[in-house]
Amino acid sequence: MPRFPHTAEEMREVRASVFSRLAHRLASCSGEIYPFHVGDTYLDPAEGCRMEDLATADWPGLHRYAAPRGMPALLEALAARATVRHKVPTAVEDVLVSAGATGGIGAILGAILSPGDEVLILAPFWPLIDGIVRTFRGTPVAVPFLGVAESPESAVEIVERARTARTVALYVSTPNNPTGRVIPPTWLGALARWAELRGLWILSDEVYEDYVYRGEHAYLRSLAPERTFSAHSFSKAWGMAGNRCGYVVGPAAVMEALGKVVVHTFYSTPTASQAAALRALDGRGDAWAASARECYRPVGAAAARRLGIAEPEGSQFLWLDVAPALGEGGLERFLERCADRGLAAAPGPSFGPYPTHVRLCYTAAPPEATARGFERLAAILGR
Repeated sequence: MPRFPHTAEEMREVRASVFSRLAHRLASCSGEIYPFHVGDTYLDPAEGCRMEDLATADWPGLHRYAAPRGMPALLEALAARATVRHKVPTAVEDVLVSAGATGGIGAILGAILSPGDEVLILAPFWPLIDGIVRTFRGTPVAVPFLGVAESPESAVEIVERARTARTVALYVSTPNNPTGRVIPPTWLGALARWAELRGLWILSDEVYEDYVYRGEHAYLRSLAPERTFSAHSFSKAWGMAGNRCGYVVGPAAVMEALGKVVVHTFYSTPTASQAAALRALDGRGDAWAASARECYRPVGAAAARRLGIAEPEGSQFLWLDVAPALGEGGLERFLERCADRGLAAAPGPSFGPYPTHVRLCYTAAPPEATARGFERLAAILGR
């Protein structure tokens, strides 16, 4: 029981910043900087969908609070979109607009977790999910999965071995951050049936749904709508990371509980961000995503070939084992060497039990700069 000057014990396990430890080394580096550590895009949003395109004359109340669950027009548009994409009839009561997908996932966990409840997190995983589970007094359980599972049957065996009496939910990210893998639909179907048999919630992180280069993306909500929360992001889909706008689709019976978490945390998503998202939903956002996808695809493929690894199936990342290049000082010294050459890479331990890996984003800088950065990294690796 913490008392002044102590803080909650759970917070001691949460990183204050995931990637910024080497920022000072990058800042002191002369020459070009390659921001491979952050999942973002160098592209601006579609024309007409940027903040500069919004005016109070067109959007009365632009600088006032939006309804906590989201602007009515945006909720209606998102319900229609989910009906088509998830192939599940979806009403506005099934949708909640959030401060990025991050805020939406926080609302989900705040609504379903009691202290000590366990969430199985398929690893490697998006680094913030561990801290969000801890913030809402849950226990994250990393489950090495990608690179381990080989079939629907082995996928189920892996999660079943990790399950305990305290397990309440399964977190899945596909297309995956950080590996760039797309989990096959048959595996997802097996996991959905297992979750139903075990009485578990499913958190399906769909933020890279528009960035599949090989394989097929399947929506878990279409397989188990009664227990699945799907998290979506305008940040990743349409280059709007700074807007902080995303949304969650889930069972109407529990969405009211998610709304309570929203009210008592960020209250509502920025009104201007919702207006920009609504504009993008008229087709301009999907056209932008299609163009961005065709831009990203060859960049990721070329970078993978240069490093001698498999081309990404989706998302915006490469996942690289740098063990052969590690000497005395291990991964930390390797990252310092990269930073001294203008290269920022995300450390593998942020994504689970991966002490010799790094994650590399190939969409945060223009293609020409990205190619130069990967040449520099290949030289460090001796490839």
